[in-house]
Amino acid sequence: MHINAIPDHIAQACSDLTPVLIAGPTASGKSELALRIAETCGGVIINADALQVYTCWNVLTARPPADDLARAQHRLYGHVAHDQTYSVGTWLTEVKQASQINVRPIVVGGTGLYFRALTEGLAEIPSIPDSTRTMVWKMIEGDGLESAVSQLATDDAASIDTNNPARVARALEVFLSTGQSLKTWHKKTPPPLMPLKDVKAFCFDVETDWLNTRIKKRFDIMMELGALQEVEQNLEIWNETAPAFQAIGAPELRKYLQGDLDLDKARDLAVISTHQYAKRQRTWFRKRMQNWYKVQISP
Repeated sequence: MHINAIPDHIAQACSDLTPVLIAGPTASGKSELALRIAETCGGVIINADALQVYTCWNVLTARPPADDLARAQHRLYGHVAHDQTYSVGTWLTEVKQASQINVRPIVVGGTGLYFRALTEGLAEIPSIPDSTRTMVWKMIEGDGLESAVSQLATDDAASIDTNNPARVARALEVFLSTGQSLKTWHKKTPPPLMPLKDVKAFCFDVETDWLNTRIKKRFDIMMELGALQEVEQNLEIWNETAPAFQAIGAPELRKYLQGDLDLDKARDLAVISTHQYAKRQRTWFRKRMQNWYKVQISP
């Protein structure tokens, strides 16, 4: 889908200089809407995707191509080294800096935690020692995710997605390092940078079959644009525990390059992983973004 014209109600809502937030699952077309708003109504596009920040990925994370970058100002894309620590707090600080250029921010992406921090505030949790972080990930890899879940604080176990290794690891490392649950720290959260009452917030609500078809088509396009070659270029620096290498599709293509899968199977598994990721995103948005304006798209 290409959004060739902004719907009238969205165009009217974005006609002033109020910040715009656009959330949605992967491959739903949210970046296209952000670009149209920037061109038509003005603004700088700010990335809210946790994987599009890394320098090592371009094609596989669907970062904006050069043509799009030339059509509007973009910030926080491909500026973080693969081995650099990059947290929600770091992102929030950079958004604040990027928003101080006298141009209306248009924040777009699919990372729910980023949007929650932006609109609800972020707890000022102390830095976690690398040794603790390494220990937690070794536990997950060696003993399984269930072992880490069993050691979570009770309120964290009841409130986070315990099927998501990154979420479990974060909660456990905070608990082990500070002695307080992640939820306890969140209760101490300071005021948000962009509360919902001060922004125009849109969330894509898309039909599942339509989105799954787009995901398949987009992955094939990524392959044509060099996604496999991009993975191959990153083999020498690969670190399975680093957030940068959690890019959807990357582990499957790596297995092909290592001779563990044939290419068709790797492609199919990568598409399935993307479907699963999109499902998790949509679940998050339904639970956490009930007060956002829904942009409904279907065939």
